[in-house]
Amino acid sequence: MNIAFIAAECVPYAKTGGLADVVGALPKHLQAMGHQVIVVMPRYSMINGDRYSLRWFHGPMGVWMGDTQEWCAVHTADNEGVPVYFIESQKYFDRWGLYHDANFNDYADNPRRFGFLTRAGLQLCKDIGFQPDVVHVHDWHTALASAYLKIWHWNDPVLGNAASLLTIHNIAYQGKYPAHHMDYLGLQWGNFTPDKFEDHGAINFLKGGIVYADMVNTVSPTYARETRTPELGYGLAPYLNDRGENYIGILNGCDYAQWNPETDAIIPARYSADDLSGKAICKRELQKRFGLELAPDIPIVGVVSRLVEQKGLHLLAQCIEGIVRDMRVQFAILGSGDKGLEAFFGELPARHGGRIGSYIGYSDELAHWIEAGADFFIMPSLFEPCGLNQMYSLRYGTLPIVRATGGLDDTVRQYDEATGDGTGFKFYEPSARAVYYTVGWAVSTYYDRPQHMQRMIRAAMAQDFSWERSATEYVKAYERAIWNKHRL
Repeated sequence: MNIAFIAAECVPYAKTGGLADVVGALPKHLQAMGHQVIVVMPRYSMINGDRYSLRWFHGPMGVWMGDTQEWCAVHTADNEGVPVYFIESQKYFDRWGLYHDANFNDYADNPRRFGFLTRAGLQLCKDIGFQPDVVHVHDWHTALASAYLKIWHWNDPVLGNAASLLTIHNIAYQGKYPAHHMDYLGLQWGNFTPDKFEDHGAINFLKGGIVYADMVNTVSPTYARETRTPELGYGLAPYLNDRGENYIGILNGCDYAQWNPETDAIIPARYSADDLSGKAICKRELQKRFGLELAPDIPIVGVVSRLVEQKGLHLLAQCIEGIVRDMRVQFAILGSGDKGLEAFFGELPARHGGRIGSYIGYSDELAHWIEAGADFFIMPSLFEPCGLNQMYSLRYGTLPIVRATGGLDDTVRQYDEATGDGTGFKFYEPSARAVYYTVGWAVSTYYDRPQHMQRMIRAAMAQDFSWERSATEYVKAYERAIWNKHRL
């Protein structure tokens, strides 16, 4: 089948979270299965054309919005066999960040920016004659495509037969904007109703996308169940429940071409489940890099995360000093986000030299080093649609310490102290107390039950969350979306 992805992010070109990993990896696996796939995304100013071999492709391309016509150019690049098309608009994408400025203030014209991206993606399909069987859109940024296909393109010779699949990567972000953008977006005021786009007087991009999509999914089975509840549905649970069996969870895959200790060229030494000697080297080098005490017998807990409340880092902040005071353990922390959390974690090495090391910012190299060199990896998320770092950790033999929510609950098997079975340590209560005692449980296992540690490491490294498995589930979802599209 022909599949068009329209998304705000895609690895390796632009990334803020797991959405980009999915859009970068899934099309390649679908293509390998024999499907024809294209990806459409913005050409942000930070995307280096020379580095990624971008080529001018098409333009000027006119994009009709609701009350005006916009113009753009299109560039293209090859992402391991998948054509990626970049919508170039100085007006909308030539600026510092993807969604917000350097002070983390959302751009006021975000509804226009991503409404335009969505319309441009559909227009590009028409201009190049790519007749999609499915248009796969992601989060609020491009959710409007499911509505546009039914409102504007129901009898279009190129787009008229296209079904839509909307993937929700994080339901907390919904794209709520003032109603006056309706005219520009061209959604027709008849759709500004509580059962479609209207949300307490504002437009809700994701809400309308859910209503109009032929199929909706999220990125793990547990998160699909959680988002049907008032607690984690963020106001959209009734609309998801209305979709019934047409709202499902498909677990994200893991890109083992990039995250595999046997082939990883970034880490100090490579290793496997049969020979962990390289992991000991990685641990020593990680201790050096983060200014930790050079002691092979002290466990390291790794953190690679956005430093925001959703990730539960405020819970870790409340107890981390008590942990290093009461336990013989080290922390290697990498992350950025909330300025208060950045300041707190950034100052810890000065107060706990040799026990806590931190790097405020992001470094792909350091992320790989932490996954390879740490003994444990902590993710105390308040909610986690899927999560990828716990999957990386499992492959690297770095046992996850996670809150049992969303994809974390789906991918980590609880340690059984009686048998040594399991692949990590899970807790349920979203509290600093639970974080403290679960880290303590992991640390005591490290010192007191080393045979269980070895058993868990082997089990963890044997886990398979490959994209091939997930891609097969997405094909089933596409087929269901097409059936839904044509059954009426």
